[in-house]
Amino acid sequence: MKRVDELRKMGIEDLNKKLRELKLELMKELANVKARRPIKNPAKIRLIKKTIARILTIRNEKLRGGK
Repeated sequence: MKRVDELRKMGIEDLNKKLRELKLELMKELANVKARRPIKNPAKIRLIKKTIARILTIRNEKLRGGK
């Protein structure tokens, strides 16, 4: 996933695009878990969730005029 520095350099439109991509990926991973399919990397779901939270935080900072 992206590092925080890379995310901070992105514009709001790019952050929104990345957010949509990650949410779609998370839905697919959770669907695999619900369907009891074997997953290669169980920690991937946690990593996706953390990255989504980081993007939301950075996006809100930019929208409020911070950093």
